[in-house]
Amino acid sequence: MSELLELAESLLARARGGEEVEVYVARGHETEVRAYEGEIESLSSATSAGVGIRVLQPGGEAGARLGFAWAGSLDQDVVAKTLEEARDNARFATPDPHVRLARPDGHPPADLELWQADLLETPADRKTGLALDLERQVRAADQIRQVSSADYGDEWSEVALASTTGIRAFTRRTAAYLSVSAIAGEGGDTQTGTGFSVGRTFADLDADRAAAEAVVRSTRMLGATKARSGRCAVVFDPRVVSTILAIVSSALSGEAVVKGRSFFADRVGEQVAVPSVTLVDDPTDVRAFAAAAYDGEGLACRRNVLVEKGELEGFLFDTLSAERAGTAPTGSAVRGGYASTPGAGCRALVLAPGDLDQAGVLEGVGEGLFVQSVTGVHSGVNPVSGDFSVGAEGLMIRGGSLAEPVREVTVASTLQRMLLSILHIGGDVEWLPGIAAGQTLAIGDMQLSGN
Repeated sequence: MSELLELAESLLARARGGEEVEVYVARGHETEVRAYEGEIESLSSATSAGVGIRVLQPGGEAGARLGFAWAGSLDQDVVAKTLEEARDNARFATPDPHVRLARPDGHPPADLELWQADLLETPADRKTGLALDLERQVRAADQIRQVSSADYGDEWSEVALASTTGIRAFTRRTAAYLSVSAIAGEGGDTQTGTGFSVGRTFADLDADRAAAEAVVRSTRMLGATKARSGRCAVVFDPRVVSTILAIVSSALSGEAVVKGRSFFADRVGEQVAVPSVTLVDDPTDVRAFAAAAYDGEGLACRRNVLVEKGELEGFLFDTLSAERAGTAPTGSAVRGGYASTPGAGCRALVLAPGDLDQAGVLEGVGEGLFVQSVTGVHSGVNPVSGDFSVGAEGLMIRGGSLAEPVREVTVASTLQRMLLSILHIGGDVEWLPGIAAGQTLAIGDMQLSGN
């Protein structure tokens, strides 16, 4: 048994008669390196650990009371006081007839390899050397005037979760990344572009690819102007698609549905997208950045099909939202760490890939706009109403190929209309940092606002 799980078990032994207790224990370590103008500008390393405790006390017909408390320490005395604080908070909580702690549902956890021990053994000079190499490659490229940041980072974490309801879970994971931001210039014009590489260990990182991405994405935007307003097909870059899917994911949360905050509410069984769309949340896919064997309540993660051949199949539920909806949890509880409580959400959302690469999608569209980055997503995209309006920059598509760059334009529609106007889904799936993968995606007939 892990040390963290032993600590959680010791707290469960202090549960009083009639109450239920859940203990979430975590610890981790992060390293960050930044290179600038051929030197290491900063190197930081930090370790964190803490506990989050939920106590459920019976409350009669009005419902149970749930109290929560957390502490950024694993000291025995601090942890004991945190349990008492959670217990005290439960006394003052509002009774809720739906509040529950998760119970084992018999679904077996997937056997995932998310821990790569060699990351912990990689010496600091190799990490700093990779950051310096990344910055050097970008600075040496034609038309690059400056590298605003070149970063290396890695982390490892361990989490144990146990409850008096029978939940027992332990997970650990590693992750590493490279990120670089380049500024290209030509005359008085400057443009920025970013590149990155992610993996579970040092050997997974590709500085050449990250550097090349930053250079291409910045230099190809030099000379960008506003496009002419009108309606056209829009092809979204995989990074943008990942961002859009992350917004869509909030409308697929059972918590949002039971609160009436989803444009998918009351539409199960309806055709909500073109038949080529199958949308799945699968945290058991080890390629996903947020892959996990257990969810934020200790239930086994599983593959959940949300849209199949364009038809809405269902939503993602944690225990509380499932109780309110009168259904069962889907192993989809997420939480930000020991200082937060769980809620329903996606971990690894992905569209089933098509057969075309990006060049094939552009050729299939023929004429339109290729969007490589967007702004204003969180203010311009509404998962409740489905309204979609974002700032964009990219390149026009002419004759099936990328043409002149454009910036300071807006693309607009609704998420409902976009799902029903998909022309092509790329086969170039990229597992990016965050909760959704990306791939090239072509949408027909969107409003383009420029000149």
